[in-house]
Amino acid sequence: MFRRVAIIGGGAAGASLLSELLSRRTGQPLHLDWYTGGDAAPGRGVAYATRSERHLLNVRAASMGMFAHRPNGFLEYARRGDPAIAATDFLPRRLYGDYLEAETAGALAQAGAHGHDVHMLPFAVQAVVPEADGVTVFHGDSETRVEAVVLALGTLPPQPLPGVAEATLADGRYVVEPWRFLAGAVDDAAPREVAVLGLGLTAVDVLLELAARWPQARFTAVSRHGRLPEAHNEQPAVPPEDADTLPTAMLDAPSVRIWLRQLREACAPLDDWRAVLDSLRPHTPALWAALPDEERARFLRHLRWAWERTRHRMPPAAADGIRALEREGRLRLLRGRLRTATADAGGLRLELAHAGRALPPLHADLAIQTTGMDFDVRRTPHPLVRQLLTNGHIESDPLGLGWRADADGRLLHDGRPWSRLFAIGGLLRGTLWETTAMPEIRQQARQLADRMLGEGGRTA
Repeated sequence: MFRRVAIIGGGAAGASLLSELLSRRTGQPLHLDWYTGGDAAPGRGVAYATRSERHLLNVRAASMGMFAHRPNGFLEYARRGDPAIAATDFLPRRLYGDYLEAETAGALAQAGAHGHDVHMLPFAVQAVVPEADGVTVFHGDSETRVEAVVLALGTLPPQPLPGVAEATLADGRYVVEPWRFLAGAVDDAAPREVAVLGLGLTAVDVLLELAARWPQARFTAVSRHGRLPEAHNEQPAVPPEDADTLPTAMLDAPSVRIWLRQLREACAPLDDWRAVLDSLRPHTPALWAALPDEERARFLRHLRWAWERTRHRMPPAAADGIRALEREGRLRLLRGRLRTATADAGGLRLELAHAGRALPPLHADLAIQTTGMDFDVRRTPHPLVRQLLTNGHIESDPLGLGWRADADGRLLHDGRPWSRLFAIGGLLRGTLWETTAMPEIRQQARQLADRMLGEGGRTA
């Protein structure tokens, strides 16, 4: 059992683990240091810091509880404010952030009753040095020795696409961090041309928010395939009767080409393909673990885009809003990749290409990069990640999907797992693949708490 633990990261993953640990009655009290990095509202992180009612969860309310043993927790919280909320509703992420804050505050308030000692430290950690008998955490001029550290960093700060010149970034009309930009956006009736680079769920939120705030703006959204995420149905799909047959067959033949054929065959007799994809969710870590590296690379090259747009779907209300923008002529979708972005007195000039051929240049007043989450620890400027990698304390996933770890979240060095250095959340993507949504994070939090506390911890 680890009694003195540091959790580094102030987002939902860190809050989930902290709350899971604090909910346990242990034989001995815990001493927890939570480094929140200066977040104004620990627990919300980037994902749930938005205050806009237009930004909706893309998971139904009934599935978004913070704790694995209480999956309806968020639904219960939401119904206290509005009893009419249905389990199948897609609620505002702002409300979910409120729920995370409330659960975290409740866990902290109960810590004393369970004998636990918690220090909330609004600092960024500059360095972590793991050893066989403990871990040292450095922040500012201070250092602290603990028994174990959990890295809950979320995803990494986004980096500009190749081809974006430094002068263009300095100009301010090319936006790399969309959430920070949206937080400061104000209503403005001035006409403008806006380019959105990337067509995932972040792009959907950017388009809906700015279209409402800037009623005269027109948008061109660009991605490799020029296709938006699929939409959820109003009601969840009914799982197929033989739901366990497909993952078993896939595990027997770990090949992307064979899996694609098996998925098509499984979807063919059904009215809704969503039922098949959703039935795979509990099996995704095992399926990903079964794929050899060369098959994983093939998946990333050829099928990742299709998986992302079908697996991570738009709420119905968001889909309706996007279709309305298209009907009104305010949104056009374009297939292409950015080659260069340069700023001049007239705005931005974006050079695009598709299938190796140059497209007519796109002129815009503003470009917003919405290419999704960054997991590549090899190329990030994040100080703590750079220190860990440079000093050989961690290994990067060979495909740029975070850091290497075992299935229990123990980070690897020289091919071996540390016994006292763990991770939770997004940067375990290379190990688990699906690891950024709360249904997966809460399960990781529970399993990690079990491991760290041994048999001595039990849920209160």
